[in-house]
Amino acid sequence: MSGGVDRYAGPEYARLLTAARKSLERTGGRLDGRIGVAQPDDAERKAIIGITGVHQPAGTKRMAVRLADLDDAMRGATGLGLSAVLAALGGQLRDRPGEAAALAAARAEMIATAQASPLREECAWYRAWLSELLADGTLTRLARHGDAASVKHAVRVLEYIDGRTADELGTVPIALPALAAHITGDTKALNHGTTLATLTLRALALRAGLHRPESAVGRRELWDLANVIVDDLASRVLVLNIAAEGADGAPEGTGLAQWLTDAARHGTPFQVTLHQLASHPIRIRQRRIFVCENPAVLRRACEQLGARCPALVCTEGQPSTAFHRLMQLVAADRAEVWYHGDFDWAGVRIAAGVIGRHGAKAWRMNAGDYRRGAKAQDSYLALNGDPVRTPWDPELGALMRATGRAVYEETVADQLLADLDRYADEASRRPPASL
Repeated sequence: MSGGVDRYAGPEYARLLTAARKSLERTGGRLDGRIGVAQPDDAERKAIIGITGVHQPAGTKRMAVRLADLDDAMRGATGLGLSAVLAALGGQLRDRPGEAAALAAARAEMIATAQASPLREECAWYRAWLSELLADGTLTRLARHGDAASVKHAVRVLEYIDGRTADELGTVPIALPALAAHITGDTKALNHGTTLATLTLRALALRAGLHRPESAVGRRELWDLANVIVDDLASRVLVLNIAAEGADGAPEGTGLAQWLTDAARHGTPFQVTLHQLASHPIRIRQRRIFVCENPAVLRRACEQLGARCPALVCTEGQPSTAFHRLMQLVAADRAEVWYHGDFDWAGVRIAAGVIGRHGAKAWRMNAGDYRRGAKAQDSYLALNGDPVRTPWDPELGALMRATGRAVYEETVADQLLADLDRYADEASRRPPASL
């Protein structure tokens, strides 16, 4: 230290200067206030008398000092004002009012960026996302850490995802690193754990009507719903007896077409990855394909029907991008798709998505089927979560709300297997208008 500043480094000034620092930081450096020291010891009392020139007897309970007087005293002793002395002794002072103003400005800029998106007018899920970020302090924390760019990039990611049509999404899924690079220039910007990924997944969960994912599988499925591919090897679909040919029309072809056809000959389940579907163009020439949600149904079909089983696809819960890509291939040859899933709100949400996106027909998914399944249950399974519309049969949704019971697919598998057995001879039979 120089200029006599070290004279104020002693313990007799410590509490006085601490109080001075707090006052100046709180007010942005104003000197029109007063500070004080309670129960000063003798050394502190004498130090303050030396500053103010006002005698205070021993035992004084509190001694007050005008900041302007303290500033004058320091200038006279060191040639430096109070702020400079405090900076020399304890580091630069904070400008808390300035920081608060900068924080408010940064937060307001993020809000303006998010509100300027056309998604705010078009999408309820986007408005809900923005409301959450405002309510839980996320935007304030980001502003405090100078991370306004994450909000801007999250908005752009969501606009990119929502701006693509269903056909485009199904035809050209985008890899997560490619999406990150497209929006930010950094292929790793959307990796798990980044602020941008967290913000985006919160919005995508609202968009899909799902809870925020808590596992790697949940995160991958949520990206898949937006047709963003985290791992084209992990995105897969389970199939049974899906015969195929090469995209050029050659019987069976090579690669995936041959693998699928060989598996169908033996009635063997086969896992098809998105990577295979993208790398091995195929055509699927079958009139009718059944789809279930639970792999237990496909397993039973394999055991009981084997190679006789009609073409069967299993979503294994939330449909993957590989499933959607396969359904596009099915639609290209105008095959009928019949879908069955769980009678709970998550299950009918999946059913609505498959029926709406791929023009599938409901396979024993109407109100009568639900009623019979509920009556046949040995135990009561509560129907939890938010209700979902069932546009293929509005009576179903109303009945589920009134009954309050969940009916899972595996508990009605006997009827599904009977249907598959009934229609095992695909070449000579066609299904009625409904199952």
